[in-house]
Amino acid sequence: MLRRPLLKAAATILAAPLTLPSRAQDGSLRIVVPYAPGGSSDRAARIVAEKLSPKLGQNVIVENKAGAGGRVAMQQTKGTPANQSVLVVANPATMLIAPLVFKDSGYDPDRDFQPVSQVSEYEFGIAVASAVPVKELQHLLAWLRANPEQTNFGVPATGSLPHFFALMVSEAAKVQAQVIGYRGSGPLVTDLIGGQIPVAVDTLDTLLPQHEGGKLRVLASSNVKRSPFSPDIPTFKEAGMNLSATGWNAFFASAAMPRERVAALGAAIREVMLDEDTKRKFHAAKVDPVARTPQQTAAMLKAYRAQWAPVVKKSGYQS
Repeated sequence: MLRRPLLKAAATILAAPLTLPSRAQDGSLRIVVPYAPGGSSDRAARIVAEKLSPKLGQNVIVENKAGAGGRVAMQQTKGTPANQSVLVVANPATMLIAPLVFKDSGYDPDRDFQPVSQVSEYEFGIAVASAVPVKELQHLLAWLRANPEQTNFGVPATGSLPHFFALMVSEAAKVQAQVIGYRGSGPLVTDLIGGQIPVAVDTLDTLLPQHEGGKLRVLASSNVKRSPFSPDIPTFKEAGMNLSATGWNAFFASAAMPRERVAALGAAIREVMLDEDTKRKFHAAKVDPVARTPQQTAAMLKAYRAQWAPVVKKSGYQS
C-alpha cells in the first residue's frame, strides 16, 4: 500500500501535467498498442484506459499500430516529444526479443523508453484447430511427425515471445516446425478456427475463450502449475515436455517524457490496477493483474532480461 505522503505527492503531480502544452492540451492521453485488436496487449490497454480516463480527468484513446511484430509502434513512439502524452503497451517481444534477434530493431529499449507500470502477467498455450484429430500434446507431436507437411505453427507476430516459445516446443519435440507470424492474435485465431493453419502458439488468455466455445483445443499451458482459469488444461511439464514460460504487459513512455509525469501516470495506473473492479475485468480476460511502480517495473524488466536473454541468444534465432 502507498504511504500517505506518497499518495499526497502523487495527487499533486497528477494535477500539474494536465496543463502540459501541445498534445496534452487537447485533453487526451494516447495509449499505443503495437498489435491488432484482440490480443493480450490490446485487452490490457483497453481495461486500463477505461478506468484511467475518469481518474485523470481527460480522454484516454487506445490506438492499434500493428506491424513488424510490434516494432513499427515502438519506432514511431520512441521519439514522442516531452510535451505529448503518449504511452505504449510493451511486452517481452518488443522490450527483450526484438533488440536481440533483429540486426536493427529501430529502437533501443533502455535508451528510448522509460517504464511506467507493469499491469499483467500471462502464460502461453498451444492449440489445434478442431479438425486436427488430436486431444493431447503427445498425440499432436506424433501426428506432426506422421504428417510433416502439417508442421506449421502460427504465432501472433514474428519475433514475439510466442514465436520464440514455438521454437522451443519445436526443438524439444524434435519437430521441424515452420513458424508463421501473423499481424496479431485476432487474425491468427481466425485462421486456426478456419483450418488455414493446424497449430497455434499464443497467450493462453487469447486461446481460452475459443477453447471453451469448442472452436479449438488448447493442449497445454506454459506456467509451472495449471492456470486457475483453465484447471482442465495440463502444463507442458505435465504433458511430458520440460518447458515453462510466462510473459507480461507494461506501459512505457518515451525517454523524453518528464520524470514527474512518468511518476504521476505510474501512480494513477497502479491505483487503477489495485481497484477491485479492474482486477475482476483482468480475471474475466483470463490474465493475472499486476500493480507495479516505475521502479518495480524497471527491476522486473532487468530480472526478466537476465533470465531470458541467454536463452534467446542460445537459440541462434536471427531475423
